[in-house]
This record gives sequence, C-alpha cells and structure tokens, in this order.
Amino acid sequence: MKTRFLFFLLIIFVNLLGAQHINTPDHSLTLQQEGIIKIASYTAQGDLEDLKIALHDGLDNKLTVNQIKELLVHVYAYAGFPRSIRGLQTFLQVLDDRKEEGVIDERGAEVTPISDSRVKYERGKEILETLVGRSLDGPKPAYQEFSPEMDRFLKEHLFADIFGRDVLSHKQRELVTISVIASLGTLEPMLKSHLNLSLNVGWQQEQLHQFTKVLEGTTTTENAKAAKIVLKEVLDNRK
Repeated sequence: MKTRFLFFLLIIFVNLLGAQHINTPDHSLTLQQEGIIKIASYTAQGDLEDLKIALHDGLDNKLTVNQIKELLVHVYAYAGFPRSIRGLQTFLQVLDDRKEEGVIDERGAEVTPISDSRVKYERGKEILETLVGRSLDGPKPAYQEFSPEMDRFLKEHLFADIFGRDVLSHKQRELVTISVIASLGTLEPMLKSHLNLSLNVGWQQEQLHQFTKVLEGTTTTENAKAAKIVLKEVLDNRK
C-alpha cells in the first residue's frame, strides 16, 4: 500500500514538472540562431575554413539558402565588401560540394522588392526609430553633425536598403550585426548600441548571454570577454 502511494506521488510530481516545462518560455537560442552567430562571426574575421563547417551546419539545421545568402550580404555593412564577398564565394563552394553529394538544400523565400516609394532617408529614419523605440528628431550625434554624409548613408542605405529587406527579420539582422561587431573587436560603443537594439526587437537576456558563450568558440578570448563586459553594462543600465 505504501509503495503504491509513493508511486502515485511520483506520477503527480512528474506531471507537475511537465506542466512547468510547457508553461515556461524557452529563452535558449535555437540551433539555427547559433548558426547565424557562427556564420556571421567567421565571415567577419575571414576564417573561411571554420565558415565552411558553420555553413554546412546551418544548412543541416534548416537555414535556407536565401537566408544564409542574405546574412552574408548583411555582413558587408559592418565588415566590408571583401569579407562579405569571400563569404559568398565560400558559400557557393559549400553548395556545390553538397550538390555533388546529392544534398539539395531548400532555397527558401526570395527577397520581396521594396514597394515603398517614399524618400529613402525618411524610410530609413522610420525603421531606425522602430528599432530604438523613440523619435530621432532631436539633436544628432557629434559624428553625424560633423559628417552629414554619414547620417544620410546610414539612414538611406543601411536602414532603408538593408534593414528594409525581408527574408531576414529585424531580430535576425540584429543578431547578425552584434555577431559581426563583437567578432571584429574594439567596437564596444557600437556593440553597446546594437545590444540595446537587440533587446528592443525581442532578444532575451538569457539568449544574449548564450550569444556571448557561442562567441567564445568563434572569436578571440579578448573579443568574447569584451562582449560579456558590454552586455553586463547594457543589462545593468536597463534595470
């Protein structure tokens, strides 16, 4: 009788654990999201051998060809055309190798042409305001006052032309961005800014902590450590 009672209590306990697991949101990164970090990080640093492995893994974990292509294009905004182009060339080689092995990867959705005919500066400004969560009609940062061209290029190209594209969401684009900036190193002010934007677009604290853990395997010890320090500052300031 006593054994049956203990068995009954055990069943209740297991059911409660199951219910708790169902009701608790999972704030860990998916394999696809980890893949985005790795691909962006290796591309930014020009580590093409590790990039090949990350590309294979990303495709195996069901990132589409067009998602990865868009990711590699996005990288150029922060790491430059040469790194981005080498990433694309490496990706083409990986796709050819997989095709020879009989693997046909999902192409995925194509980019939708932007139909908004408004002035690009205003479109880009609106997208950036959505990311930062406030109006940008106040005083501009000193570097933008010094170089109005940079302000225009950022709004018209980075945000209107690049962030305005689909296939990757703003949330995914921010993950690409912080992966590149953290991996390049010595860009703490920009990393701080984009970590804040990452929180604004829906990344959770636990996921960003995990992001810094992934960086430990993709970039230098110094860069990964700096990313952890900046993330702590960002989270402390938002409390």
